[in-house]
Amino acid sequence: MKYLVIILLLSSCSAQYHLNKAIKKGYTCEETGDTIRIMSVDSVPIIINDTIVWEKFITTKDTIIKYKSVYVPKTRQEKRIEYKLKVKTIYKDRIVEKAQAKATRPKTRGNLNLLFVGVGIGLLLSYLFKFARKKYLF
Repeated sequence: MKYLVIILLLSSCSAQYHLNKAIKKGYTCEETGDTIRIMSVDSVPIIINDTIVWEKFITTKDTIIKYKSVYVPKTRQEKRIEYKLKVKTIYKDRIVEKAQAKATRPKTRGNLNLLFVGVGIGLLLSYLFKFARKKYLF
């Protein structure tokens, strides 16, 4: 039994196995490099016939920088969470747009003159009915 556990621990999956499995699922690792050229100007004084002459030397140095860009595919749960966040932001944006539209819309107060005319006509008609009932019924 003890040997079985040791054999299982020693014969576990290698890193190459996991890398191949990840590549099958969409993992990509790209190495990109940039070369940066640094130029520097040096000057050295040289004496020629009692005069000082500055001689310029241009030196260049190359530096190579490597970048590793890794793309790891998202799991189903990460995709679902991302989708829910998108839906929530769209919903909240709609609510904000509705509130802004409601705030910018002019408020209509209705026509008060028409209300007063209607009340006046109603009072006039009720007075006429009372007058007509008194005069013509008894």
